[in-house]
Amino acid sequence: MSTPLPTSEFDAVTADTATAPRRLAALPGWMREPLLHFVLLGGLLFIVDHIVAARADDPRTIIVSAEVDRHAKEIFQQQRAREPNAQELDALRRIWLDNEVLYREGLAMEMDKGDDAIRDRVIFKALSVIDANVKLPKIDDKQLRTWFEAHRDKYDEPARYDFQEAALSGESSETAVRTFVDALNAGTPGDAQAGLRVFKSRPLSNLVQSYGAEFPKELEESSVGVWRAMHTKDGWRAMRLDSVAAPKPADYERLRNVVLADWKDEVASEQRSASVRELAKKYKIRYEADEAARAAGAVAAQSASARPAGASE
Repeated sequence: MSTPLPTSEFDAVTADTATAPRRLAALPGWMREPLLHFVLLGGLLFIVDHIVAARADDPRTIIVSAEVDRHAKEIFQQQRAREPNAQELDALRRIWLDNEVLYREGLAMEMDKGDDAIRDRVIFKALSVIDANVKLPKIDDKQLRTWFEAHRDKYDEPARYDFQEAALSGESSETAVRTFVDALNAGTPGDAQAGLRVFKSRPLSNLVQSYGAEFPKELEESSVGVWRAMHTKDGWRAMRLDSVAAPKPADYERLRNVVLADWKDEVASEQRSASVRELAKKYKIRYEADEAARAAGAVAAQSASARPAGASE
């Protein structure tokens, strides 16, 4: 009859000592401390695939490497402020071994399938390996300034607009809005027949998102302080431009450290992407949606060719 599965990792450590009562009695209380137990389970399992735990030619062999001992000692010392003795180290090894067996059995049973947490962790670790190989080239001030000029739109302060919008609550046709604009310019208060909204320091990029691609041009062509009927993506609106703050070019000398950090991020990102694409060359990439579309197109073409001449659908 098989041996029952231990109820905890520390029970597993002591299960084989059942015939040695003196050794069992000598086990210290720290082995059942929940905090240390949790740290060991998490930390040792997290590094399991960084450790050479088995010979490539024998998946049934598990090697408890020096790296396992080193990491176990580090965790124990952080918790106990001293290194483990031989008996304590043996207990730590047993915990790692139990987790390694469970990890391998879980993979064999495909328990990692559909687990986004495991997938994300593996991706993160693989990306960490790629990051370790990122080597930034040297760059002098002249080259960095050239890069800055090529990306100036990221650093320049754009023009900003202060304006008001009066949206009619009822009919908002072009005719109705133009009539309302005439009344506003004649002295009628902006909130008399509509909901008045005031906007401050809005850049053009924000205006495009809010009102559509054509709106900034109309606003730029407007006279300050004059109500005007403008067409937006949501219909006609009565708008009045109050002021325009001119764009301000960025000062390279003041932003040099920021620019250098941005350059490093961009170059590192480019190198990471190139490394991943190089790895992707090892695989045959298939897109099911494209294959389905091609198959459907082939069926349609075959049906069309099989249709008698002059037949209609």
